[in-house]
Amino acid sequence: MHYLEKLIAEEHSKQQCDRIVKYIGKDKLRFAELMRLFFKGEYRITQRAAWPVSNVVRLHPELITPYFKPLLDNLDKECLHVAVVRNTIRLLQDVDIPAKYQGRVMSQCFAYVAAPETPIAVKAFSLTVLQNLSQKYPDILPELKLLIEEQWDQAPPAFRSRARGILRSV
Repeated sequence: MHYLEKLIAEEHSKQQCDRIVKYIGKDKLRFAELMRLFFKGEYRITQRAAWPVSNVVRLHPELITPYFKPLLDNLDKECLHVAVVRNTIRLLQDVDIPAKYQGRVMSQCFAYVAAPETPIAVKAFSLTVLQNLSQKYPDILPELKLLIEEQWDQAPPAFRSRARGILRSV
C-alpha cells in the first residue's frame, strides 16, 4: 500500500483530510496518485479520497485541468457514492470549466437540481455551478429560475440560500 493510500485508509476526519491536502500541496505527481485512488481505488478509498480531491482543487485549481474528462465520465457511473458526487460538484464551483465540457456540466447539474432524490448538498453545489456558467450562458437563467420555483416550497434552507442569489440575478 502506498503512503497516500495508507493515509486515506487510516482515518476519515477533517484533520486527516487536511494532512492529505498538505501532503499533496501543488505536487502534480502526488495529485495524480490521489486522482488514481479517487477513480480506481477500492470503494471506501474512493469515497474517502473525494474530500481531499475537492480541497486540493480549491487551493490549486490548475491541478484538475488534465482530469476534466475522467472526472465527468466518473459522474456517469452507476452506484457512485454520494461523497464522490458531492465533492466532484463542489470542486466544479471553484474552477474554470473548459469550454468543451461546459455543456456537459450544465446538463449534469440541471439533472441533479431537477431530481427529487438528489442530496441537498449536491443540489446546492449544482446551483452554484449553474450560476457561474450563466455568466457565459445567460440563456440558461429562465430554465434555472423555473427549476428553483418548482422546488421552492419544499426546499430546505441550504437550497433556498443558494437559490435566492440566483433569483436576484434573473
